[in-house]
Amino acid sequence: MERAGRRPEMKTIELEREPVAKIRKEVALRYHSEGRPGKIEVIPTKPCATQRDLSLAYTPGVAEPCREIEKNTEAVYRYTARGNLVAVVSNGTAVLGLGNIGPEASKPVMEGKGVLFKRFADIEVFDIEIDAADPADVIRFCEMLAPTVGGINLEDIKAPECFEIEDTLKERLDIPVFHDDQHGTAIISGAALINALELAGKKIDEVKVVFSGAGASAIATANHYVRLGANPKNLWFADSKGVISTKRDNLTPTKAKYAQDTDLETLAEAAVGADVLVGLSVGGMFTPEMVKSMADDPIVFAMANPDPEILPEDAHAARDDVIMATGRSDYPNQVNNVLGFPFIFRGALDVRARDINDEMFLAATYALAELAKEDVPESVAAAYEGRRLHFGREYLIPTPFDHRVLIREASAVAEAAIRTGVARNPIDIEEYRGQLEARLGPARELMRSIIDTAQQTPKRIVLPEGELEVVVRASHAIVEERLGTPILLGDPDVIREVAEREEVDLDGVEILDPRSFGSLEAYAARLFDRRKRKGITHDSALRKIKDPLYFGAMMVDAGDADTLVAGANLSYPNALRPALQVVGMEPGVKSVAGLFMLVFQKNLYFFADTTVSIDPTPEDMAETAILTADFVRRLSINPRVGMISFSNFGSARHPESEKVRKAVEIVKHLRPDITIDGEMQADTAVVEDILRSRYPFSDLKRPANVLVFPNLTAANASYKLLTRLGGATAIGPVLLGMAKPVHLLQRGATVEDITNLAAISVVDAAHRGHEADVVEVTKAESITA
Repeated sequence: MERAGRRPEMKTIELEREPVAKIRKEVALRYHSEGRPGKIEVIPTKPCATQRDLSLAYTPGVAEPCREIEKNTEAVYRYTARGNLVAVVSNGTAVLGLGNIGPEASKPVMEGKGVLFKRFADIEVFDIEIDAADPADVIRFCEMLAPTVGGINLEDIKAPECFEIEDTLKERLDIPVFHDDQHGTAIISGAALINALELAGKKIDEVKVVFSGAGASAIATANHYVRLGANPKNLWFADSKGVISTKRDNLTPTKAKYAQDTDLETLAEAAVGADVLVGLSVGGMFTPEMVKSMADDPIVFAMANPDPEILPEDAHAARDDVIMATGRSDYPNQVNNVLGFPFIFRGALDVRARDINDEMFLAATYALAELAKEDVPESVAAAYEGRRLHFGREYLIPTPFDHRVLIREASAVAEAAIRTGVARNPIDIEEYRGQLEARLGPARELMRSIIDTAQQTPKRIVLPEGELEVVVRASHAIVEERLGTPILLGDPDVIREVAEREEVDLDGVEILDPRSFGSLEAYAARLFDRRKRKGITHDSALRKIKDPLYFGAMMVDAGDADTLVAGANLSYPNALRPALQVVGMEPGVKSVAGLFMLVFQKNLYFFADTTVSIDPTPEDMAETAILTADFVRRLSINPRVGMISFSNFGSARHPESEKVRKAVEIVKHLRPDITIDGEMQADTAVVEDILRSRYPFSDLKRPANVLVFPNLTAANASYKLLTRLGGATAIGPVLLGMAKPVHLLQRGATVEDITNLAAISVVDAAHRGHEADVVEVTKAESITA
């Protein structure tokens, strides 16, 4: 007998000592994403949940990348996160408008800068606040820091020391160095200036520009305006001592460069006849009288924060022709540095640029100026309480929340770096734009892939609700995305009135009024022939066909359009019924189904049936599974279907679980090529550990990516809860089983929703290589919202 209280014998567990070559291979896979020349290497996140993970992430496994980097220091970009890491360095000598408050007090600003880098460009940041007033100490610190990071953002360092620090570091280091206080405002306001001058009908090389303030930001902004074409002789400065002129003594070299040979002494005197006033000083420096003294269509950039040199309402009261911008977010035309530094560094890091040069500054400015002239996505307007944004005096530059800024500005900067020879990793710019879109999130990445595919085979897309504002705007987006030719149905006068009111360009859009269509009688006869044994008369067919929904569906059925997208202002059953009566279902299909794509940060799932069948039979569920699997394959994704229930493989006997089990048997019999199993609970379907440990016999060897639910309640509630509470993005609904491409929106759809579904419908149309016979719907009761 074992003595009471005696400890059981402890066994020593030893790690298996595997061959070095095998460890090296696993470490290489963990640390290296198989980057190729001309490609961006992304260091993936790896798990560290087990003892083995730890041995690969740290000792002994971490020694392998160390050896590789020792052989070739450039390999540090391949095996570490250096290529996506920026140091934000400050000595706290010029923090915001607070002055020299020291490194500790500057830390909140630097941490905030790191948040913006991550939020807008997915760049990691070390914020580093140093106790170093001497420029030589700052320079030496950054030199020692350089091997750790891919770039250095200098921040809140006072002038004139900041000029010396940046110039010296740019000369000595082979990584991007950027003083945002100098160049950020210059780049963003430069874009605003280009567009403001265009609206005012003035040329940059002829205008008189007067600056209030002559610090680092003002001097850098003037330098940038010269790059853009401004005449240095037309640039005037006034600091705290008055106009910078040749008559003043002890001017710094940066100020002396812009000294004017003049007897004028005050800012007010210099402002007379000026075309542009640029405020980079303190609040209240511009008076209404100064604005009144300016030339026609004056441009005033009052960028002091938090109090601008003049409030917009005061400037507009002085002159109704003034074009105004500030540094504040509560007024139009915010000149915000966040439009610059995240995207400039993104482009520079991704091509491993040795420097951020003047050409890259210009590329950023021109990209922003050009983007402001394009239609603004509805998702951007939503961030500004639904305010419609369009190019003009109150919209000179894009907003920080416009996701397109990342794609346009970063790619422009990268392209300029390649063109000027400072890029060590030249990349394909078109491919790079797709990679940038992927950084915006997996949902955008998926839709960009679908849109790219749709662009290869553009189609004629009929939009029955053509008089709706959201549909009119979506038609332009469809043209812009090169998805095909949108056909708006409705009263042409109403549609054009909406387009004019919303400033939507209808070039490339067709407008068709069903009431005056030449083949209306032929369409009515076709509908009568189709529905004559369903209670319809020729007269009622003629009335119905004038309804844009019936007319649009008949256009697709007759081959006058390739696909239909409808339902932006209708309940789902009311949108579906005309399509079923006119187009019908695929041969052999007994019930259509609705599918949503649920996009998470790392996973993509397909949920069905989320919109149509309230209480499907086993045959209906099997049909839904087959239709969904075929759709997923068209996206070049291998479907793994989990049939969802409250039971796991017979654990609970009930007619509901039996229904699901029978549906699985039907699919396996009809389509043995589809990987499917069930009945199973939802967590069993998506958690690999549960499948492996508890149900090793399952045909699903990896988690399911297609989930087919036993009824509409479960499917509809699941996708909506995951979008609201689980962080998923829903794309859809995709209507499966129709004889021809017909896809229906959820009521209240946005421009983005309509454009996305149009792209899906074009891909659907491209995959259909034959005419489908018509099978009438027999389950009216299955149509539900």
